[in-house]
Amino acid sequence: MEPDTQDTMIRDILENTKTIAMVGASAKPDRPSHGVMAFLQSKGYRVIPVNPTVKGQTILGKRVYASLSEVPENFEMVDIFRNSEAAGDIVKEALPLAEDKGLKTVWMQLGVRNDAAAEQAVSAGLRVIMNRFPKIEYPRLATEYR
Repeated sequence: MEPDTQDTMIRDILENTKTIAMVGASAKPDRPSHGVMAFLQSKGYRVIPVNPTVKGQTILGKRVYASLSEVPENFEMVDIFRNSEAAGDIVKEALPLAEDKGLKTVWMQLGVRNDAAAEQAVSAGLRVIMNRFPKIEYPRLATEYR
């Protein structure tokens, strides 16, 4: 994808997404996922943490779910804070939920790239961002600050 085209897609995602399921969210303040979750919340996004090791607890005031399938609310984006290999299983879990949950985007964090999973998501009609950090992309591209 050409850089301008990808920037346009990222801008659209950032400006039109309201609820994000963050897989790999951490309760530890020194972890990147914790900082990104706090940043996204500060910009007005509703972020639902997903992490089986701390399910039932809260991260930044939000209840943690063990898996995407346990999240009762709708979410337009799945933000993956796991390694590239694990991203494949997360996308496989997300695809059957997409229509029911209103899922439109799979975002793989900086350093996370899984081309096979991306192909599956795109084939299912989802937008995919890989190897990008919303905390960097938001100030660079979002024109409507929340």
